[in-house]
Amino acid sequence: MRTCGVEITGNEIFLCLLSKEADVFDIRDIRQTRFSLPQNGSDTAVMRKFYFDFKKLVEDYKIDSIAFKERPAKGKFAGSATGFKFETALQLIPDIDVRILTSTEVKEQLKKNPIPIDFEETGLKKYQENAFAYAYVYINRKIYKVDEKQAEQ
Repeated sequence: MRTCGVEITGNEIFLCLLSKEADVFDIRDIRQTRFSLPQNGSDTAVMRKFYFDFKKLVEDYKIDSIAFKERPAKGKFAGSATGFKFETALQLIPDIDVRILTSTEVKEQLKKNPIPIDFEETGLKKYQENAFAYAYVYINRKIYKVDEKQAEQ
């Protein structure tokens, strides 16, 4: 299971590729750890290039799923228009399981299953920390079948 954790901030997204096989987490090197859009992503050609580049990255690294945190649509902490365009482009990639995690889901899962290593020891850049956490949370939700248990209730 290979999951790409994505943090969306303003006009940038940060990536972390995490996999788990035989009860071992593996942080994979990835050729591009961030994407950014100039001009607030208002140019159609720029958005198409982002979509193509990200889709190619997903295909090249055989990514199964993408996880990112839900952002409010309005209010003090509302996401930008560019961020919502990023979300849309990610959700349109075919044959990929895209999961939007709520803040509550992230907090609950990290409380139940804390990350077993200090972030500094992962070798990732500081800006990848949240993307790493989202991938970790999503993989744990799949392992413990949290979503299936909630559907049964």
